[in-house]
Amino acid sequence: MDKLEQVQPIISIKGITRSFSLGEESVTVLRDVDLDIWSGELVAIIGQSGSGKSTLMNIMGCLDRATSGTYLFDGRDVSQLEPDEQAELRREHFGFIFQRYQLLGDLDAVGNVEVPAIYAGTSSAARQTRARDLLTRLGLGDRLDHKPSELSGGQQQRVSVARALMNGGEIILADEPTGALDSKSSAELIELLLELNREGHTVIMVTHDPKVAVHAHRTIEIADGVIVADSGRKTPATVETAATRPMVERSAFAAVGRLGVALSMAIVATLSHRMRSFLTMLGIIIGIASVVLVVALGAGSQQKVLENISSLGTNTITVRAGSGFGARDAARIETLVASDADAIAQADYAAGVSPAVSANATARHGSIDATVSINGVTNDYFAAHSYLTVSGSLFEASDLTERTQAAVIDEDTSATFFTDGSDPVGAVLHLGSVPVRIIGVVRSSGASFGPSSLNVWLPYTTVMSRVSGQSYLSSIEVQVADGVETSAAQDQLNALLLSRHGVQDFFMQNSDTIRQTITSTTQTLTLLVGAIAVISLAVGGIGVMNIMLVSVTERTKEIGVRVAIGARRMDIVAQFLIEAVLVCLVGGVLGIALAWGGGTLAAALFDSLRLSFSTLSIIVAFLSSTGIGIVFGLLPARHAARLDPVVALSRE
Repeated sequence: MDKLEQVQPIISIKGITRSFSLGEESVTVLRDVDLDIWSGELVAIIGQSGSGKSTLMNIMGCLDRATSGTYLFDGRDVSQLEPDEQAELRREHFGFIFQRYQLLGDLDAVGNVEVPAIYAGTSSAARQTRARDLLTRLGLGDRLDHKPSELSGGQQQRVSVARALMNGGEIILADEPTGALDSKSSAELIELLLELNREGHTVIMVTHDPKVAVHAHRTIEIADGVIVADSGRKTPATVETAATRPMVERSAFAAVGRLGVALSMAIVATLSHRMRSFLTMLGIIIGIASVVLVVALGAGSQQKVLENISSLGTNTITVRAGSGFGARDAARIETLVASDADAIAQADYAAGVSPAVSANATARHGSIDATVSINGVTNDYFAAHSYLTVSGSLFEASDLTERTQAAVIDEDTSATFFTDGSDPVGAVLHLGSVPVRIIGVVRSSGASFGPSSLNVWLPYTTVMSRVSGQSYLSSIEVQVADGVETSAAQDQLNALLLSRHGVQDFFMQNSDTIRQTITSTTQTLTLLVGAIAVISLAVGGIGVMNIMLVSVTERTKEIGVRVAIGARRMDIVAQFLIEAVLVCLVGGVLGIALAWGGGTLAAALFDSLRLSFSTLSIIVAFLSSTGIGIVFGLLPARHAARLDPVVALSRE
């Protein structure tokens, strides 16, 4: 057996058939094709348009799959390989030269040549050096940083050749390589391919031009999907003459490197379509800002209400007559009396007790009159409600026993009747026909669950005897001692009054119950409005998915190029997923900034508005934007990765 027969063909095709479905019909492009190609050959496949020559080359380059038959590459059955294994073949052994160059418009010449090495895991320094060396060798040393739009057709094709050689280009597949070139550039490219073949590269050209085919060592003619002529091997080629892969440095962190490059390409793609990217982000910005603001507003409102509750009474229990608020019998029950308050004051759980009666009257000082709320209390009332004495003093014990007409007013009342800013202490205020002398001014709490009013406080004994004339109390306020549970104190208080009255003719309220009720209400409202904001986030996410699907459609050919030069499915998924996450992350950051800036400005303009931004809510918003990018970017990314490379390359 001679040496020629001992060499195994690098490509061996047996009985290859390729059919396509067109509606209900099936069109067969290749029919039982048998073909062997050896390392080091320069082969031209010729034929008219539609003869099947490009389909045959796509099958040999693992861009398409045969309907039936066997394709062995260096002894490996290609039909049994998974998509990523076929991508490895394209990446490690093939180099593609396309008729329309198929360069990536966002990258310069060096960047385009580097792409196959990125997917091969070559280190950044090694691939940049090799890309520059290849381009310089091909006469493009002064065009390294030029983008495809800045290069002539011949220069773009040379970039395409350099890209095909980046990972070694053991087998170069050229599809109508001179079809888009002028005669001078065509001649230069043919000479370049001949030189590469002399260096050991196996070159397979698909062409319909006899002037190109004449340079090949072997010419194969195909017509109607069948090989009709084969000139045979003219020059023996052995494995020793075949091109070998370049010795380049491979990065130990290849996967991380590919993600880094995918991120940089995602940034380039996002910046290339600024308006579309911004409009895509807008839904995320609005959604994130809404969520952060709603949470901040809910937390701030809750804090403000709880502060108001504290000012109304910290750890207090209020006893009232009747069976509850709004009960019809409340006005007729007159069983709360001063002795009840005295009995409660003896209990260990009571830090302070204030009997209370109330009335309304028209107050007058000089030429000014206004309706005021008259409250009969003891000094314990002011302690329980955290009032601060601004000027003067509170009641003496003798004021209660002697029923003196001493009064304490709040700042609002002082400002109403003493408009000139004079000190009201010592002045006389007429409550209807009852004159009272002001002995002190306290700072208004600002807490109220109803319309604001002007408040005047008198000893409760004075109100009962000189103002209202009633013999019973309106309520009793009990300040619970420190260290005593409010619920336990309420149970003991209930037992005490029940033993005194014999019937349940009273009801109680405590500040903790009010606090819990309002807290629960504000949390529910926050969740409700937050849910609406989350819906807006979901709508924004759907917008991201829609735009990414449009982006996949627009960049189908780019995807085809990346797959053809060796990108794995995961590489394509990573690129488009990173783009979606990038858009959402930037939108999330802008949304947080908008919420923070807008909320701070609104709080500065409106004193009644309280916002409380929490680190947790901002972190959750940030993670939400990331999650939206992953969830809504995954479908377009998977769709892009599953595109058939030969279909993607042919898409206009």
